[in-house]
Amino acid sequence: MELATTAAVAVASAARHHGPFSSPPAVSVSVSWTSPSLASTSRSLSTSSSASTSRRRRRWLPIASAAVELREAAAGGGDSVRVTETPQSGSSVKFSVEVPTSIIQECYQLTLKEYAKRFKVPGFRPGKIIPENVLINYVGPQHVQDATIEAILKHTLPQALSSVEDRALGDSVRILTQFDDMRSSFTLDDVFRYDVAVDVAPEVRWLSEDKYKNLKVVVEIDEAVHAEKAAEKELQRRHKALGLLRVVADRGLQIGDLVVLDIFAESINSDGSKGEKLSSAESTGFHLDTEENNNLVPGFLGSLIGIRPGETRSFPIQFPESFEQESLQGVRAQFTVVCKELFYRELPEMDDSLAGKLLPGCNTIAEVQERILERCKEVEKTAIEQATDNAILDQLGKLVEVDVPRALFQEQGQQLYGAKLLQVQAERRLDKDQLASLSSQRSVQAYLEDEKENITRIIKQMLAVGDIFKSENLQYSTEQLIKEVENSVAEFKQYNQDYDEDNIKQQVQDVLEAAKVLEWLKENCTIEYVRR
Repeated sequence: MELATTAAVAVASAARHHGPFSSPPAVSVSVSWTSPSLASTSRSLSTSSSASTSRRRRRWLPIASAAVELREAAAGGGDSVRVTETPQSGSSVKFSVEVPTSIIQECYQLTLKEYAKRFKVPGFRPGKIIPENVLINYVGPQHVQDATIEAILKHTLPQALSSVEDRALGDSVRILTQFDDMRSSFTLDDVFRYDVAVDVAPEVRWLSEDKYKNLKVVVEIDEAVHAEKAAEKELQRRHKALGLLRVVADRGLQIGDLVVLDIFAESINSDGSKGEKLSSAESTGFHLDTEENNNLVPGFLGSLIGIRPGETRSFPIQFPESFEQESLQGVRAQFTVVCKELFYRELPEMDDSLAGKLLPGCNTIAEVQERILERCKEVEKTAIEQATDNAILDQLGKLVEVDVPRALFQEQGQQLYGAKLLQVQAERRLDKDQLASLSSQRSVQAYLEDEKENITRIIKQMLAVGDIFKSENLQYSTEQLIKEVENSVAEFKQYNQDYDEDNIKQQVQDVLEAAKVLEWLKENCTIEYVRR
């Protein structure tokens, strides 16, 4: 699934050619993003994956094989390219390049040769030497100059960037000098100058001398995943589902009832006057089960106890600063609530005759309770494992400093966005227009900006994990790799999405590395579990 159109950050796209003439082949350093896969590892993608930076290095520069004709000339004693290297923020390196006139002349002659092969100039038979001035006038001086500049870049970039060949990140090369500036300063008789930058593998700097050794992790377990309490609630829920709703006629609302409400809300200004309407806090025909009120604003249910059908109540509520909906956080509101209908549940007696209805295949209440508890324990185990992984990764991210390169930020952000799209596609089928909108460059960039802090945190975690994987000489099996790649490819095919198998393989390797590191850390660190 292509999430963003291929972004050419290359020499070829820098030159704007006009007319029927085209220049000789130019360097094209491009960046393509493909969504991640691994349905079974979406959990890891949402927290962290151990990026193997070395794999990204190996696909560093597509231009590395471009310098063919000129390398021998430089090695043979001719003038060489002069390069000044300057470290930049974001694990980037800037190279200021000076190309001598001998190489400029060589590129110029190669450009003329290429044009002479490509174009049939009137009055000259194929293979016959065309005078330089005639060829230039036929092709156009500007085209020849542009093509020469591109040839210079094509042939000098590998030499200019050779000092970081083993550290450069794939698809991160960018020409800093504007092409128009190159045009205006170009001459065959003087040094040609340009600036180029590339992102390199960032250094992982551990903040303590013992790095990740003696790691201490506190894992907070939500009370909601307590197996025994969850099993009790689940049994109550199933029991309630078998009950009959009866209309309440002779009393007001009490805990255990189900009530239908029309809810209206307005903000209260600091001087106590009425503010604006709070549409996001309003609802008509709202069904409220008074036994399931965890998502209600504190004080809301208490203000309704005793309300009768047809009655209207008005009361103020202060939304907490931690309220899930940001637009309502800290807002003081005046609620007006109309009770439309009121019901109570008539529940059947909880005995063995009800077992099969509570859970098909069961003959006794004891069996129902046992099987529900068994399932809840499985859920609890998974939740604790997830919480442990998250806590370890969070702690690792706090133990390292990393100057995150732009290329790595873009790549990780694109992968996370791809996983998000894949999840949306799995939950509800998207049509072509919806998918195109969500996959647009604008949507991707908006996600990267909104999630900058989270993406950076994940990158720090994954680089720390990668460093541990290498330092501890951890391994995973080839069979695991093959199986996970096959599963991921199958997932893409299931949703008719395009995929790059090399990228999938890399992402699978990252996840397998993360799993190995987490397994090792659990055995070699101190973990404390606390309930919240």
